[in-house]
Amino acid sequence: MPPPFDLSGRRAVVTGASSGIGQAIAIAFARAGADVAGLSLGEASETEALVHAEGRDSLQFVGDTGDVEAVEGLAQAAIERWGGFDVWVNNAARLFVRPLLETSDEDWHQLLRGNLDGYFFGCRAAARHLTGRGGGRIVNVTSISGIVGVGGIGAYTAAKGAIMALTKALAVELAPAGVTVNALAPGAIDTPLNAEAYTPEIRRVYSERIPLGRIGTAEEVADAALFLASDAARYVTGQQLVVDGGLVVNGTVGHGTH
Repeated sequence: MPPPFDLSGRRAVVTGASSGIGQAIAIAFARAGADVAGLSLGEASETEALVHAEGRDSLQFVGDTGDVEAVEGLAQAAIERWGGFDVWVNNAARLFVRPLLETSDEDWHQLLRGNLDGYFFGCRAAARHLTGRGGGRIVNVTSISGIVGVGGIGAYTAAKGAIMALTKALAVELAPAGVTVNALAPGAIDTPLNAEAYTPEIRRVYSERIPLGRIGTAEEVADAALFLASDAARYVTGQQLVVDGGLVVNGTVGHGTH
């Protein structure tokens, strides 16, 4: 049997592949042997070049995952180029920092368009193809903000929590067709998405609260995504893999000794 993390001969779709976690996932998949297609708000020529450098084919498109035609067009492009795809990763998202009481109706709906609607469109497009070909993998990138309470980003956390609920429901629906559906919940990760939000003070707090003592890297999240996309996770579905250096489980408050 091939190594469990080997993706040789497989075809993957990764949304938001132009930078950050999405780009790292695309590269990790290519390094494991997969061809990679992507859809990003900005051009992803760098990602395309990096995938090619691993000896794999790449299709990168500019578009909004909140646009159903763009998402379905991405799926069709992969089918036309490679005859289909085996793995679909919903990753594209944007961070919106604003207290819920100051969030307008327009803010709310615009945030959910890409951060939740785009995941629904991606899951549906992937499921339609994967159920017809006998199975595959869907991986939804969520966040620990959908697990713990984080003030100031209510719309974002609402979307992430909803994605996990969608992941569970789809895992049950699609299991008979051989499709696994899992979520990947990064904690504090250095990416362009967080460049402005992670002030020096926030970085200091994270270094104190994260048991491993540091903010994570996009490559560390990508390695976890590779696991969920590979045969190593063939009996795993409906789960959320937290990649956060231990932040969520840290309940230490400095109890004194007696």
